[in-house]
Amino acid sequence: MSLFELLAAAGVVGLALAMPVIARPRPARSAWWVPAGLGAAFAAWSAYAVVADGPLGFWDVHTDSAWGVQVWLDLLLAFGVGWFLVQPRLRTAGIAPMPWLVAILLTGSVGVLAMLALLLWAERRAGLAGAESRRSHLGSGSPNR
Repeated sequence: MSLFELLAAAGVVGLALAMPVIARPRPARSAWWVPAGLGAAFAAWSAYAVVADGPLGFWDVHTDSAWGVQVWLDLLLAFGVGWFLVQPRLRTAGIAPMPWLVAILLTGSVGVLAMLALLLWAERRAGLAGAESRRSHLGSGSPNR
């Protein structure tokens, strides 16, 4: 088994093991560091790929076979669905979507993971600020308690 096959298999196993942890009911908004860490690791691997095969090295892989095109179309569809679903949360968090669209188009999942980390951080910060505001209001002796 080559190093690339080993890395691909490790990715599948890692994802399969992570899915139950990701899916369990807990406040996911506190876990902004998960996509930040994954994004940093994937950015490092992507930098290696760019150095090894050039900035457009992915194109040959995605156009040389039916499976390559299928994977390319699958990535584009997954990106489109994810982009559609994240728009309301970005706007609610006060994050401008268009700069992130450009970043994602230029970097793929590296940009998606960075955007997700920022979104989770912003939502957590807003939630903590909201909780602080509610606590201070409740402790203020207000007749509206």
